[in-house]
Amino acid sequence: MKKELLVFGAGGALGKGVSGVLSKKDYDKVYLFNSSPFAYDENVKTSCIITGDLTNEVNIEKAFAAVKPAKDKIFFLFDAVGGYSGGKNISETDAADWDKMFSMNLKTSFLIAKHFMNLVKGSAGGSILFTAAYTGVNPEAKKAAYGASKGALIHFVKSLALEGKEFKLSANAVAPFIIDTPANREWMKSGYDSWIKPEEIAELVHGIFNNFNFVSGNIIQLTERFKID
Repeated sequence: MKKELLVFGAGGALGKGVSGVLSKKDYDKVYLFNSSPFAYDENVKTSCIITGDLTNEVNIEKAFAAVKPAKDKIFFLFDAVGGYSGGKNISETDAADWDKMFSMNLKTSFLIAKHFMNLVKGSAGGSILFTAAYTGVNPEAKKAAYGASKGALIHFVKSLALEGKEFKLSANAVAPFIIDTPANREWMKSGYDSWIKPEEIAELVHGIFNNFNFVSGNIIQLTERFKID
């Protein structure tokens, strides 16, 4: 059985870290999708596809047209698409910011999942893993728009896991508290040793994909790491 991997949001800090690790695993083909051009490690089994705005379903359809279903293939998809907005309480939050969070963090995931499900229907099975957030499970002050959009994504993932059983499709999500990225280091300035690294998330994702036929509907919270001497 052939294994093919799709990574959406492959040009961001998380997407680059995850795709860099997973492209070296035992996948027969790797597709990297991003809204704009980005630098990546080229190898013989990797295709890079520039999608444009992923809130536009036409662009999603074009992206998936590059991937061909087959009954001898299993497909795996990691979704790193999303955005963050915070620092304001609810009374200060603009409706435009609220809409932006739901568009970036929920609509894109819905569209990706919709077309991935259709891809899996024509194949031997598949698994999709989303990037939720710790605050989507555990609300925090001044993050209402972001947290609510990720909370809605969590509900969506669980619904998808139920519906996916019919097509041998599993769905899960990771919910990090904070990821070790250049942007977060600039924002926080300290505490890096306890943060989860994109490459570590990649190894977790690969483990879930390796057991996709019985791991589904889970939201895996990733908080602070502890040091092992």
